[in-house]
Amino acid sequence: MKTKCLVAALCTAMAVGIALAEDPASRPVRARKARPAQSQPANSEDFPGAVNEVYKKAGDVELKVHIYNPPGHKATDKRPAIVFFFGGGWLHGSARQFVPQCQYFASRGMVAITADYRVYERHHAMIADCTADAESAIRWVRANATRLGIDPDRIASSGGSAGGHLAAAVGTLDDMTGDKDKSVSFRPNAMILFNPGVDLTRDEPAPDTPAKKRFNLLARLGAKAEDLSPADHVKAGLPPTIIFHGKNDSAIPYATVETFTEAMKKAGNKCELVGFEGQGHGFFNYSPKGNKYYDETLRLADRFLASLGWLKGEPTIGKDSKEPPTTHSE
Repeated sequence: MKTKCLVAALCTAMAVGIALAEDPASRPVRARKARPAQSQPANSEDFPGAVNEVYKKAGDVELKVHIYNPPGHKATDKRPAIVFFFGGGWLHGSARQFVPQCQYFASRGMVAITADYRVYERHHAMIADCTADAESAIRWVRANATRLGIDPDRIASSGGSAGGHLAAAVGTLDDMTGDKDKSVSFRPNAMILFNPGVDLTRDEPAPDTPAKKRFNLLARLGAKAEDLSPADHVKAGLPPTIIFHGKNDSAIPYATVETFTEAMKKAGNKCELVGFEGQGHGFFNYSPKGNKYYDETLRLADRFLASLGWLKGEPTIGKDSKEPPTTHSE
């Protein structure tokens, strides 16, 4: 049996300070011990400029979605929507990470949403809990689509790193929510994944990593690794997908998304992998000083959505590079 270990690689990388796909406005990533849940706010804050709503209550924890509507949006509209999940190794992170992407897609006519979910440092949440919350978030958006002016048949999931895992999980895994009413599907209609953890069952690539730099991942899974691993649930009929991944990502090896992409294609699914030469983990994040990879991934995501008929016209961010530092696999 394979050991449960892309998760170990990802969390070990976080512990030693590899750049994560998390809120770029937060302090630099470095080794941090998990703090007691009560030492951090249990509930997510409101974001200025967004419609902030509670999508789920887990005990005394209220989880919110932060909704960015396009100009002139009305409840009678049927706009495509995209839901983002932040990175941080299921340990920490902030839904603020994807606010810039939300603002861009709202400007392009979509309802763009960034969702909070339970994490280990704030709530002692298992990875299975994170997955359940992501499924609940998509289900809530679809259940409220008419009120929110959203087309329930055009909802995309997206996210980076651990959030990329969640964005892939909602499209592939079984229902982990425990909801009594499962009449509304949590399956997205498309997936846009940024350096996602798609295989949580790989053999550990660095067995000599010091124990003090490891996390007790088997204790944090909350379910069998296979049940949480999108790569173990590839089948026909999955949503069209695009993946952006740095080829030098030492936290989530590029080979894992190559294998996932090939499996998706073999099953008859539309899946495009865009590899970025020389780039590591979190290369796509917004920076107030500018980041050409932020621009390029948004531009390619825009064109992917346009290919599905969700957006019209050319992307409005940046200009095409003369020599894009990418490799496409379709």
